[in-house]
Amino acid sequence: MIRLGIKIAIVTISALLVVELGMMAYDRWFAEGAVPDRGKYPLRGIDISHHNGDIDFSKVAGKEADVAFVYVKATEGTDFIDPAFVSNARKSMTAGIPTGAYHFFRYDTDGELQALNFISSIRGRGFSLPPAIDVEDWGNPDGHTTALIVERLRTMTGCLLKEGYMPVIYTNLDGYHRLIKGNFDDLPLWISSFSDPPIDSDPDNLRWDIWQYSHRGDIPGVPSSTDLNVLNPSSAFTLPLPSSP
Repeated sequence: MIRLGIKIAIVTISALLVVELGMMAYDRWFAEGAVPDRGKYPLRGIDISHHNGDIDFSKVAGKEADVAFVYVKATEGTDFIDPAFVSNARKSMTAGIPTGAYHFFRYDTDGELQALNFISSIRGRGFSLPPAIDVEDWGNPDGHTTALIVERLRTMTGCLLKEGYMPVIYTNLDGYHRLIKGNFDDLPLWISSFSDPPIDSDPDNLRWDIWQYSHRGDIPGVPSSTDLNVLNPSSAFTLPLPSSP
């Protein structure tokens, strides 16, 4: 009977974990309903990594794609460099698309070493957009306190600022309220939200600069679904972009 009880408990816990993971996956990939007003948000962009496959940037730069800027994944943690980083960055800039690089921030590694990995990878490559730091629970391990994550992120942003880079912080609404608000309010904000509109009625008057509104974009030249973004035209944060897509 004891063994049977243990087996039932294990099965129950496993089922609950599956349900929780399923809900997280649904929220991340499928629960999307945002449709940004093209008149209000005319400048649109994508962010990509090697997971998107072999991209034809001549098509991405075309009128049909309606892409005004591109962020490419450069690094993650202290030693990972995206396998497609150099190729994606070079091809995007050669196609004439304003391009920036982003780093996936790891909760479990030193902030200064992460900064060194990122800076050494982007230095001298001629990016026209400021570097971005992706800060989110998805893909990060549990067990790290808010205070520790903020400390490591502050160390990383401090290193970038000392090198003359003004980093953009990417996060979702949960990450913003837990990690960013009150700690990095002086940095540009790239917010991920699948509601429509994402922030306009926010009681905390959150001010965003870039809004990621979908993970399921279908863009000519990109062989897989990609993230879609818009620039906030009323933001004080400016990008070297054309006046219309």
